[in-house]
Amino acid sequence: MIRLILAVTFLFSFLILGIPVMLTEWVIGKFNPALKARSSKAIVSWGFRCVTFFAGTNVIVKGLENIPSDSAVLYVGNHRSYFDIVLTCTVFPGVTGYVAKAEMRKWPLLSTWMKNIHCLFLDRENIKEGLKTILKGVEEVKSGISICIFPEGTRNKVNDTFLPFHEGSFKIAERGGVPVVPMTIVNSAGVFEDHLPKIKKTTVIIDFAAPINLKELDKEHKKNLGAYVSKIISERYFELKKEYDIT
Repeated sequence: MIRLILAVTFLFSFLILGIPVMLTEWVIGKFNPALKARSSKAIVSWGFRCVTFFAGTNVIVKGLENIPSDSAVLYVGNHRSYFDIVLTCTVFPGVTGYVAKAEMRKWPLLSTWMKNIHCLFLDRENIKEGLKTILKGVEEVKSGISICIFPEGTRNKVNDTFLPFHEGSFKIAERGGVPVVPMTIVNSAGVFEDHLPKIKKTTVIIDFAAPINLKELDKEHKKNLGAYVSKIISERYFELKKEYDIT
């Protein structure tokens, strides 16, 4: 339980003690929104690296060379753990917002930091509001801000399985004209979810596959884009499990 206590204590301390920093970021944003986004990303990444340290998590990152440096992208990944955001945020180059559930908008302080790094809040129960969120995501990627989405729609609670990827999750890339980067996360549930309420020392692998240019896909793959990307991620998932002997 010591790791859990350390991680939670740090997180709450970060949110409370970071209020003056948050106010400073607000002022910066009034004059230079781009600088605010970059500095907020650096601050949040530092906080998440500290949480990762207290959790005793060793993160192996592969395929960073596959991330385009000349445009924003839509990162698409499997979702098994609350730590997926903590671990991936620190390895994304540049500012990257997440598509999060609308309920997180109600979390004080945390939601402000999320907004600072361009996170979007998706209401899946309200079609009209959901469309607005997608359109906002299109604006973000067109302006150079990458977005990360977990198209399973919720955290998968069963290891070594994948929920169907929702086709609507790819609209940001389609309408924004940016590539999709499949992101495979292996063993993130080994940090916390596999043995609640304890946090245990473990290794997590984050792998970025080659970017997918949607304009170059054939009609069949475009029609079944969710299944196509899910297959890429699931195949890579089991390859990495075997490579790193993760059971």
